[in-house]
Parts: sequence; C-alpha cells; structure tokens
Amino acid sequence: MSNKRILTVQDISCVGQCSLTVALPIISACGIETCVLPSAVLSTHTGGFKGFTFRDLTDDIPLIVKHWQSEGIKFDAFYTGYLGSAEQIAHVINIFNSVAADGALRIVDPAMADNGVLYAGFPQDFPKEMLKLCVVADYIIPNITEACLMTDVEFKTEYDEAYIKNLIGALVDKGAKNIILTGVSYTPDTTGVVVFENGEYSYYSHKKLPTGSHGTGDVYASVFAGAMMRGKSAVDAARIAADFTFETIEFTQQSYPEHWYGVCFEPLLHKLEGLLR
Repeated sequence: MSNKRILTVQDISCVGQCSLTVALPIISACGIETCVLPSAVLSTHTGGFKGFTFRDLTDDIPLIVKHWQSEGIKFDAFYTGYLGSAEQIAHVINIFNSVAADGALRIVDPAMADNGVLYAGFPQDFPKEMLKLCVVADYIIPNITEACLMTDVEFKTEYDEAYIKNLIGALVDKGAKNIILTGVSYTPDTTGVVVFENGEYSYYSHKKLPTGSHGTGDVYASVFAGAMMRGKSAVDAARIAADFTFETIEFTQQSYPEHWYGVCFEPLLHKLEGLLR
C-alpha cells in the first residue's frame, strides 16, 4: 500500500457520476490519498439534465495553488480530466511545474470530444490548446476522436491496425510520450485499448456492450491513475481499468436499467483491491 498523494483537477457535478465524483472515490479505494481541485461546479452533469447550474472556478485556481506553495504542499502525481478553457490548461501546466514532488507522475485525460466531434461549448482551436498539456504529460488517455482532433488525422469509424498506429505516431510526432488510446475496436463485437509506451505497442480487448454509459471515461481514467500509483505497469493499469469499467457498465445495465445518468460503480469498489493484487 502506498501513502503517496495525487491531485486530480477537473469539474465536479453535484449529481451525476462523472469527473470528481468518480475520481475521488475510485482513486481513494485504490488506497491513494486523493486531493481535488475543482475547475467548475455544476448542479448536475450536462448529459441529459436540463437547466443545470454552472459556476466557473478559473479565478480561484491560482489562489489555491499560491496557498499550497505557502504551506509547502506537493503532490506525487497529477491526473487531469475535463478542463473548460485554454486558461485552465495554462493553470494546470503551472501546477505541474510549481507543486510537483520529485519524479511526480503526470496523467492527462484530454476529455473534450467523442464520436468525431468536440463537446458543445469548445472552440475549434481548443484541441491545439489541449495538446500543449498533453505534451508535458507522462501518459495521456485520449479516445480516437480526441487523438484525431489534436493531430489533424481524419476521423474514421472503420479502421485497421495500421490506421491506429499512424494515429499514435502522429501524437508522438506532436510531442506526446506514452499513450493509452481508448475505444479501439478491430471487430464489431469487441473493443479495447492500445497502450503505446517506450516505443512498444500492446492491445487489450474485451466484449463490446451494445450501449455505453455516461462517465465511463472518467471511471477508466481514475482506475488507471490509481493503478499506476499502486506501482502497476501501464499495460496492467490499462487492463485493470478496462475490466473494472466493463463490469460497472454491465452491472448497471443488468441490475439498474433505469439508471441512465452514469454507472453504479459504488457497489463494485470493493473489487478494486483484488484487481490491484
């Protein structure tokens, strides 16, 4: 068990299983002290709820970091998720440089797009801003859409291994180091993740469920971060994250089919310790 400390920077939805309400319990269940820096506060997430409230916390970020510096607080790892603006990205880069312990691990989930398009509200140049954060990270966890937008590679829904390797190569050419590419499906009934680390490729696949769920990317990235902090290799962390995320989707769809706004991961948190062993 580790006593290391990780900081996760992303928004918090008061209701809705995503972002910080996923990252905090999951990484904590991995046995890691989990500190949070909310980039915004929403009454609910934006996937299906109407009339939600939104409070941007960009102006608070440098004040929080200044206090940490005055207290000598440092972090052994960082994990970032949804960031709402180029200004927030600049703040995170400063955080990486100012409150990192020696050898701190930097994990970035460039959460900004899916299914070939940017999320609503992002300007078209936002992927270029996100790339600035990705190139200073040790590991990035994009889906295919996000990787394409950051590299100007054509997005495709049907592809082969050569296309995926070209996409990863384009990220490396842009300055990315180690890449965990999610949502890679070479056959209609499977999906998986490609791990590119130190020039080597690995692929892990599992059964593809007919429908997805909101927030599962956050579940995946949180488990990956927690597993890496527990000393797992990137390949093992990617596999553990995939297995846990798949189980949460399957469990929710079978046990709580009316639960539409996220996955019921909480009843399965006790299984993380076994997976990490």
